[in-house]
Amino acid sequence: MSLQRLFPTLIYERRVPAAARLGPRLLRECRQLPRDDVGGRRWSAKNYPGGYTSYGSAFRMHQLSPTFAALERALDPHVAAFARALEFDLTGRALSMTDCWVNIMPRGTAHGLHLHPLATISGTYYLKTPRGCAGLKLEDPRLERMMAAPPRRSGASRANRRWVEIPAAAGSIVLFESWLRHEVPANPAGERISISFNYGWF
Repeated sequence: MSLQRLFPTLIYERRVPAAARLGPRLLRECRQLPRDDVGGRRWSAKNYPGGYTSYGSAFRMHQLSPTFAALERALDPHVAAFARALEFDLTGRALSMTDCWVNIMPRGTAHGLHLHPLATISGTYYLKTPRGCAGLKLEDPRLERMMAAPPRRSGASRANRRWVEIPAAAGSIVLFESWLRHEVPANPAGERISISFNYGWF
């Protein structure tokens, strides 16, 4: 019998030492932002109950803050490496950061299932991740088409599971193609701080 693996979903995960050196400055700015961002607090109260995100207000932090611009420069090589692994043909254009925003998730805060329209590669840089905090939960993109499929065995490999949760680790990034649906379950631990971003090719 010959088995072939087709149409894989690739996920890039790696520590980013260059970004880790920015950690104290990034953390200070992330903590200050909700104090200054009245519109963001209002948006978060409606769309991000219990937590704060600058997604609805300050969503281009790499253009507003030199610290976040330095983070962009630290992330660029990793996005390029992921694009090579995906075998993208980027002739004539470059992937560039289009959006960058802050997420602060106290205990009990969740982020529902979603994707990132009009983007190519999306990701998260983890800044503060208390022990046991929620990770990034990824959905098998074929799930809605599995009309008559039986459940998978409890010990199924990661490649065959319907959902996979990638632990959040401070100083690391996770990259994925922007069409991949994902969520962050209710955070069972202390305050979790991350910076999310999109890269576009248009």
